[in-house]
Amino acid sequence: MRQIVLDTETTGLSAEDGHRIVEIGCIEIVDRRLTGRSLHLYLNPERDIDEGALAVHGLTRERLESEPRFADVAERFLEFVRDAEVLIHNAPFDLAFLDAELGRLRLGPFAGFGTNVVDTLAMARELHPGRRNSLDALCERYGVSNAHRKLHGALLDAELLADVYLAMTRGQDSLEIAMGPSIDAFDEAGAAEQWPPPGLVVLRASDDELRAHRELLDAIAAQTRKPALWSVLDSLVPVPLPVPETSANSTTLRAG
Repeated sequence: MRQIVLDTETTGLSAEDGHRIVEIGCIEIVDRRLTGRSLHLYLNPERDIDEGALAVHGLTRERLESEPRFADVAERFLEFVRDAEVLIHNAPFDLAFLDAELGRLRLGPFAGFGTNVVDTLAMARELHPGRRNSLDALCERYGVSNAHRKLHGALLDAELLADVYLAMTRGQDSLEIAMGPSIDAFDEAGAAEQWPPPGLVVLRASDDELRAHRELLDAIAAQTRKPALWSVLDSLVPVPLPVPETSANSTTLRAG
């Protein structure tokens, strides 16, 4: 799965009042791994910036006058996010501004360019009802360092949100895990295909590794208030994996 963590900074609080985007930051995640790819854009809003917004991000109109307009970078921006799941903290705010910018160019709503938009604020509120779920609060809760965050910045906030999202959803994704032979591996007489395949050596986890694994599952359960996926799978009837003899051409796999 390809995901884009997105954040914006703006000239004010309301897109309906004609406020504009001044900065966009995007971070790419593929299969729950940060790829190192990002997109960072400063934009000329062609209007004044509210004092309240200036206090948040520190970007003045004079600083941004030499930057491109949204229309100049729209194609580049949309190509970066196209067909990805987009993660935004307090998504309705950013979407209102993105839709307004795209509407000026008659390009249609932002949601039409991605497969899905996920509001990580709504997700956090579901996981932690009644608690503060700002980005700063989540960084503290999940041990993500934000000591370098003096002012808001779209790219910096996207980087922090990416780390928070991965911590917040750790162990809770649907995984396709092969637990021994599948049903299709059994014939009508109930005999399974040979498992493990010839040449595969299965190394059992050590006691220390198993202990560390259990501690991680306990930490996941404490954070999410529900059992980790591995704990659920562990409650199923295990399929024993016999260890074949080692050969010169064998492949080693550590299991457990």
